[in-house]
Order: sequence, then C-alpha cells, then structure tokens
Amino acid sequence: MKQLAIWILVQAAMGSAALYAQGQHSAAQLPDAPGRDTVKKICATCHPAEIVLGRGMSREQWGGVVSNMIGRGAKGSEEEFAQVVDYLAKNLPPSAAGAATARPARKGGGLLAQAGASDKQVVDEVAANRGKTTYIANCITCHGPKGRGTDQGADLVRSLVVLSDRYGDKIGPFLLKGHPMQSGAQSAGLTHAQIVDLSHFLHQKVEDTLRTGPYNKVLNVLTGDPKAGEAYFNGAGKCSTCHSPTGDLAGIGKKYEPPVLQLKTVFPQTVAFGHRASAGTKKPVTVAVTLPSGETVTGVLIEMDDFNVSLRDASGQYRSFKRTPEVKVEKNDPYEAHVALLDQYTDKDIHDVVAYLETLK
Repeated sequence: MKQLAIWILVQAAMGSAALYAQGQHSAAQLPDAPGRDTVKKICATCHPAEIVLGRGMSREQWGGVVSNMIGRGAKGSEEEFAQVVDYLAKNLPPSAAGAATARPARKGGGLLAQAGASDKQVVDEVAANRGKTTYIANCITCHGPKGRGTDQGADLVRSLVVLSDRYGDKIGPFLLKGHPMQSGAQSAGLTHAQIVDLSHFLHQKVEDTLRTGPYNKVLNVLTGDPKAGEAYFNGAGKCSTCHSPTGDLAGIGKKYEPPVLQLKTVFPQTVAFGHRASAGTKKPVTVAVTLPSGETVTGVLIEMDDFNVSLRDASGQYRSFKRTPEVKVEKNDPYEAHVALLDQYTDKDIHDVVAYLETLK
C-alpha cells in the first residue's frame, strides 16, 4: 500500500508538471520536423501529442517512455516507434537544468520486443479474426458472442485467467487440462497456434469494453418511424396530455442531439450527459404532510420510507415527521407519468417517439 501511495503521488506530480508545461506552451505545437506526423498518429490515440512539450530527455529516456507506452497497448510498427524516439530525442533533448527522469529502455531487441510477455498484450487483429473462428466453433454457446458469459459459462472478459494471460501462456494450460468444447472435441485437440489466436480474440473482447472501445461509442438511435411516433405521442402514450409540439416541445429536435433526446424522453428527471444542471432544469418532487391537528406542511421531498418522511419547506427549514395512521402524506412527482410508462412502452415505441421529436425543429 505504501508503494502504491508513493506511485500515485509521483504520477500526480508528473501530471501537474505536464499541465504546467501545457500552460506554458498553450500556443505552441510540436516542432515542425521529420517524424512529427508519426508522433501525432501514435500518441494522440490516448492523449494530445503536445503533452510532451516542456520535457527534455535523452534518447535512452525517450526510448524508455515509448517502451512503456507499448507495454500499455500503443499501436504501431517497429519502424514507426523508432521514428517517434528519433523525433523526440532530436527535438526535445535534455534541458540545461538537467534531464527529466524516466524509465530507461530495456536492453536487447527492438521496442516491440522490449514490451515483453509480462506487459499488456498487443492484439493482432488478423490473429484475432482467426481466433474468432475457433471461438465460434468451440466456445460461443457457453460464453456468448462477446465473451460476456451465459447461464452455462463464465464471463471471459472478467476472467482472471484471460486478464493475466499473455499470448496464450495462461489460456493454453487451462484449456489443455481437458476443458470441454461445444463441438464435442476436447480442448487438448487445439494447436498452439489456435490457442494464441484465441488469446488475441479474447483480449480484443476485453479491449472492446474499455473507455475507448466500440461498445462505448454512441449508437444511431434514429431508427424509428416518425409518423408512428406521432401517433403514439397523441394516442397510447398520452404524451399530448402534458406536452405540446408547438408549446414546451417546440424546437426540441434542434436543441438536443438524438442520444440526449432519447435519454430525456425515457428519464426526463435525469440531467443528460453533456449538459450542465441549471436552475429549473429538474422539477422537484414535492410532498404535503397533514398532521393529526389538521396542520398541513408542504415542501420539497428529501426522503420518504415506510417510517419517516422529511422535507424542506418554502423558508428552507428542514422538517421531519413519523409516518403514523393519523398522518396523511401526499406525494407529487412531476415525472410520475414517465415512470409509469417504463412498464408500458416497447423499444419500438421509444424509437418511434424519439424519431418524431427529432423532427420538431
């Protein structure tokens, strides 16, 4: 734990230094020299390439940084990584005040070889495609099309065997113990090459779930029928009893992007991603508590369960009451109709309504 704490402090210090450097060079860009486009291509996938501005290191130190990035999953050829190191070493050399510290490059082989089997596996897309064939033939029934598991098999994306595996070194021994296959064959029949390909496919599925993976990209939600959506809006959905396309919803299709529009349609009480909360954005749930004496206290609901109810009245005072048979509680939720619809409408209804609302420009 102590080592982890020290590591976090070091990373925070480096991050602060980088932010300071970015502030100092806010108007600056990477020097215009051979290799700059390659640096941007390789590095900008995870962070702005200009983050290195203000750092001066030796060729060996830059090699260590690039080697570390390869171990974390940076993609590129041996020639491209060599070009990145050459560019950084020539254009961002050690400053007169002294070179920044970095992990030296490990000896022996190119930068890709230095990443080693103990670091993050670099997925070979071609091998992953071959591994997909093996997976479909032997594993998909129990573990699902994305490796997320079923009632018959484990979630391989969260499997410790898969996560610790590097190029089949853990998956291979596990399978070769005689793990059953859906084809009826024993896993001992898989060749070493098939196991390595399978390893690439499974690591690809793990990477798909990361923040930069395809599963986190917003999908096209405009798949419904606007006419059917209008009919549902004015008919079965009873949306028109509270909303009007020429009133409160006028221009809503121009105000929000389709994914945000869908979120606000299904969960209007939620502040949509990409939008800050502001006064009046969310309508409060209110409550009226009538006491045995006949006094009624109203305010914004804070919390309510089977035993107590608490609120904040118009003056801002916190009030709390025990719920007894003599105490009458009336809750007013402005989103109650939307909550009720969650049990009623289908996916098609939702997509149709969103397609209709998107036309209200």
